[in-house]
Amino acid sequence: MNYTESLAYLDGLGKFGIQLGMERIEGLLRELDNPEQKLKTVHVTGTNGKGSVSSMIANILLAANLKVGKFTSPHLVKYNERINLNGQDISDEDFATVISAVKVAAESVVKKGVCQQPTQFEVLTAAAFLYFYLQKVDYAVIEVGMGGLWDSTNVITPVVSVITNVALDHTDRCGKTVERIAMQKAGIIKENVPVVTAAEGNEALGPIVSFAMFKNAPVYLYGKAFYGEEVSSSMAGQKFTLHAGDVYSSDYEIKLPGEHQIKNSSVAIVAAKLVSKQDDRINELALHLGAANTVWPGRLERISQQPDIILDGAHNPNGAEALRKALDKYYPGQRVCFVFGMMGDKDMSGVIKTLIHQDDVVYTVRADQGARAAEAADLAKLVGPNAVPVDDLAQAYGQALQAAGEHGVVCVCGSLYLVGEFKKLLLAERQRLH
Repeated sequence: MNYTESLAYLDGLGKFGIQLGMERIEGLLRELDNPEQKLKTVHVTGTNGKGSVSSMIANILLAANLKVGKFTSPHLVKYNERINLNGQDISDEDFATVISAVKVAAESVVKKGVCQQPTQFEVLTAAAFLYFYLQKVDYAVIEVGMGGLWDSTNVITPVVSVITNVALDHTDRCGKTVERIAMQKAGIIKENVPVVTAAEGNEALGPIVSFAMFKNAPVYLYGKAFYGEEVSSSMAGQKFTLHAGDVYSSDYEIKLPGEHQIKNSSVAIVAAKLVSKQDDRINELALHLGAANTVWPGRLERISQQPDIILDGAHNPNGAEALRKALDKYYPGQRVCFVFGMMGDKDMSGVIKTLIHQDDVVYTVRADQGARAAEAADLAKLVGPNAVPVDDLAQAYGQALQAAGEHGVVCVCGSLYLVGEFKKLLLAERQRLH
């Protein structure tokens, strides 16, 4: 298959939806001679912050002159974003090559009756493992797609496991309570493999600590074993001190705004320090350089100033709270003009209540053209009298710019799918101007 054909193949797999369980991915990887077993990995799960933590760990390993793979999801504009080598998205040619190889393996296991047709995410996961093996990476940082225990990435025995945090999301698949969701996330904990987490509260920590004890896995807990302390903070970035007991204290500078990113960065740095215990190529300089070099698109991403235009994929109440705190911190007393779209199966009321103030201006849109996206009019009803439903994203953005004026704030948020659509819109506009 060429690149276009490989995209059509993946899109065709979309009809199989999301199916948690391990038999398909295990059968598929066996057919490919288990490339995942030949990789050194770091495994990252959590309700929010997985992407930025995965990115920072990868950047630290990269700053140590190591060859590093990174698998994340979802993508904003292109599938290629999910499979990354040394900071570069996989090329169209390489993407087509590994997807073609996995397609052959998938057809083979179905024909042999080993398992049912692997899902789109399982094919992408297998393709990432195969690509990283063929590229002979030193490490691959693997982000969980959903949950942990039954996620298709959970076929690896990593060097370090990371659980960023636990909050309510994907309750239809991972459980209706924080405790149930924590049990799913704790499923990535492996025998004798250290775990780093910033999960909080007994409901979240209980299952994680219990699983870790059962697996004899040491736990490094944010707030106890280590913590980050803000020195200075702005939309351009932050400086903080990372304290780890009495043995370690060092100042770090990061480009990621928001107090939640101090926590995320601390988790990433401690995870990388644990990797360095068995790999002395990862030194103190790499920790600082990797942390300083990390940017993460679509999460508190400021793409323009005057007015400040911010993109954020906040799609659950926990993410919405982090975004609102950042807006209040960096733009105190300012009215925010939102371009807001969400998936209909998310906690829309919870996000709206947390994120939007009465004096904000809100233009609601469909997050994308898929069946899951909430209608603009339905969202506007939930938001209240300060919301205007708009049929067209470009039009909504234009109205928000006008309402914000030169010194205002425009925030495009509510779903990573919306952020992706917005980035495509900007890309098309840029190409039209050139």
